[in-house]
Amino acid sequence: MTQRSPARARVPDPAPTPDPTRRRRMRTAWAAGLAVAAVVGGTVGFARWFAPIWDGAPYPVADPVATARELEGHTQSAYAALGLPRAVLADRAGGGLAAKGDDCHLRGMRHWSQRGIAYPAQDPGVVTVRDTWGLRDVPRAEAEPALERVRKALTQQGWEVTDYKNSPHLPQAELRLELPGTGRTISLTTYSGGRLEVSAHADCARYPAGTPLDGQGDPRLPAPSAPAELRGESPERASG
Repeated sequence: MTQRSPARARVPDPAPTPDPTRRRRMRTAWAAGLAVAAVVGGTVGFARWFAPIWDGAPYPVADPVATARELEGHTQSAYAALGLPRAVLADRAGGGLAAKGDDCHLRGMRHWSQRGIAYPAQDPGVVTVRDTWGLRDVPRAEAEPALERVRKALTQQGWEVTDYKNSPHLPQAELRLELPGTGRTISLTTYSGGRLEVSAHADCARYPAGTPLDGQGDPRLPAPSAPAELRGESPERASG
């Protein structure tokens, strides 16, 4: 009887030796992919950051008539605080209510080439609104304490003083205030001959499409009503 030799155990094949060249290629491909992703991400991020600088921040939109009535409310408050019952509305009471775009320029770096001497061109459809009127028969001795009364009253209403010159040694007395975060300012200035001018101003804003315009192409505003006591109207209408 023939005897069989015992079966030999199968020896596993040795693991393949890693290819160092292939590894280098994979690492290079990963690095290149990460670099491209970083460049693309950086470009997109830079574009988002730079777009407002290039195009300029858009102007807020506001109804010029509503802004005018708001400003009249502010100048009406100033008149009430002046405490000058004998003062008379000046014959040339100032510019009244006006909406002009002369100071509202195109924003953004794209318009820097249009600066010319100083500023880019006016941005169409964007205006500032101002309410200006004056009082006469206000002696300097009465005007100085009147400005102080306005300062106290308006600061209690949230206004902040930006400039205050109220000395008899100066040729003019002047009070300037701003309402923080609103783009609204108000100023009171004395002039020779007993004149006191009150002016409120709103920063540039774009008026809505369809806003009625006057013959000069500026928004049409209502007739001035402040100070109501000197124009034969109720103070409620001027501040409404």
